[in-house]
Amino acid sequence: MSTPEKLRSLSDIYRFFHRNTTPIYFVSPTSYNILGLGQWIQGFKYITHFDSFDGGHFRITNPKQNTEREFQSMEDMVNYLLSHKESVDLFAENGGKGKILTVMFDEKTEELAKSLGVDIALPPSSLRTRLDSKIVTTQLANEAGVPSAPNMVDVEASNYQELQALAAEKKLGDKLVVQTPYGDSGKTTYFINNQQDWDANVDKILGEKLKVMKYINHIPGTVEAVATRCGTLVGPLQTDITGYQELTPYKGGWCGNDIFPEILQGPQRDKIISMVKAMGDKLYETGYRGTFCFDYLVDTDDGEVYLGEINPRISGASPLTNLVTSKYGGIPLMLFHLLEFMDVDFEIDVDEIQKRWSDFGSWTQLVLKHTEDQVRMITKAPKSGIWRMQEDGSIKFIRNSIDWNNVSDGNDAFYLRVYDAGDYAYHGADMGILVARGRMQTNDRQLLPRAERWVKAINAEFDYRTLDELEVPYIPTDNVRKMI
Repeated sequence: MSTPEKLRSLSDIYRFFHRNTTPIYFVSPTSYNILGLGQWIQGFKYITHFDSFDGGHFRITNPKQNTEREFQSMEDMVNYLLSHKESVDLFAENGGKGKILTVMFDEKTEELAKSLGVDIALPPSSLRTRLDSKIVTTQLANEAGVPSAPNMVDVEASNYQELQALAAEKKLGDKLVVQTPYGDSGKTTYFINNQQDWDANVDKILGEKLKVMKYINHIPGTVEAVATRCGTLVGPLQTDITGYQELTPYKGGWCGNDIFPEILQGPQRDKIISMVKAMGDKLYETGYRGTFCFDYLVDTDDGEVYLGEINPRISGASPLTNLVTSKYGGIPLMLFHLLEFMDVDFEIDVDEIQKRWSDFGSWTQLVLKHTEDQVRMITKAPKSGIWRMQEDGSIKFIRNSIDWNNVSDGNDAFYLRVYDAGDYAYHGADMGILVARGRMQTNDRQLLPRAERWVKAINAEFDYRTLDELEVPYIPTDNVRKMI
């Protein structure tokens, strides 16, 4: 592909990717995080472990698992997919070169990509790992002038009394939020109010470097952004959907997002956007470029806004971000990430582009986890596609669809299946994802009745057999808790 002139407008960027001849692959357990991106990019393909579309998505390759193995992490699964013969053959068929996108990867992934002659279109694993630390990102935020909730970082406590003493030094109060450096979806965040709370979590805290924060009454939210050579592009703000027992077994665990134009108007909105821009520019100084997720907290007592944490990767916020920026802003935000890793020069006005998605419709995504603490074999699972809510609270499958663009109104929703019949459901497994128009959560963070109906109806589409009911009981080897 010959190098074009410098790209300066959305039309230039659109034409560049429409005529792209560099193969681009998204390698991940599912296609969900950037589903639909192939509509914008010539030569875009997905390599996934789960066959969410029964072979019906023309851009997706699902390498057949040829060994019984236990995947210990998403990185482990990505490395398996990348090295699979079907993937290697696909790379060869497409010229043996190309770009790789993924959510999680490690140094082994980088070695595999190098041996295959493909480039990972993401910052280096070592840098991402460093920035993934809540302690490091808090320190970088301080340097960038981005405020965090009152906290102390890089401290240790061997007992509850030591934790209290540390908190007293910084006047953090008696209600504390304690985080270990690495973790996601609320699984490594602990609320410590007394000795009993400490005792319940001590085995996960002891010996770890900690971030200790004052507990604040807050609304959590997130926003995806892209750090580029021209500045940081900030996507539309989202509110987090967390901790609902209907959706997740994890207290405080992430289980979706709402996105609607009325989120935090005025000074609060402006401050969050300026914080994200400052953080993105700071990340770019460190050598990090491309997409990242900025989690923010809004104190409901005094209205202050704070950095929660940074996720330096394609994330669970990516689907709604790309949906809104493409549907209402003319181009998905992820294309600006790719520009940083393609052989092309560009010069864009990030503020002018960002204005394009200042007004948009409301959407929600819900991530449905297996909430029961037992292993069961799935004997029936709902199909991926468009479903419609009936008056009696049941749902009906309307048509096959490979993304959410065909969701027509508030009665329809797009469901992406993760686990299928023959798979095993286990505690915390991501069973599937629902995308719908409109909101599913109130301003005071309660699930709306329509959300409860959808969750109940989707769960009713699954049938199971317990291990005791199976002729040959089998414990699943698929041990990857995080699928998106």
